[in-house]
Amino acid sequence: MKKLTLLLCALFVVAGVASASQATTPAKPAKSTAAAAKTHVVEAVVVSADATAKTLTIKGDPNKTMAVDAAAVASLKNVKAGEKVKLTCRDNAAGDHEAITHITAEKAAKK
Repeated sequence: MKKLTLLLCALFVVAGVASASQATTPAKPAKSTAAAAKTHVVEAVVVSADATAKTLTIKGDPNKTMAVDAAAVASLKNVKAGEKVKLTCRDNAAGDHEAITHITAEKAAKK
């Protein structure tokens, strides 16, 4: 009977230690959703620029209004309607435009 009691106690201790070690094992960290964002460059003609609203509307069918990141807002103040620009756009995971990250005005052709 003593052996049976000792055996049962040993099993409970081993089972308790095993479950305790599983409970305290840290979970794997979740994958970062902030993976490197994809960008691409778009050449466009400006319809309007609104530095206050941080948006830029470009010519198209229909015209498209896009959000402008804080880093590009300073450039937005210098953009004028009818001007050709190169826009660096950040895309979301689905490949859709998320925001403009950089604005470069194209140089006028010399005559």
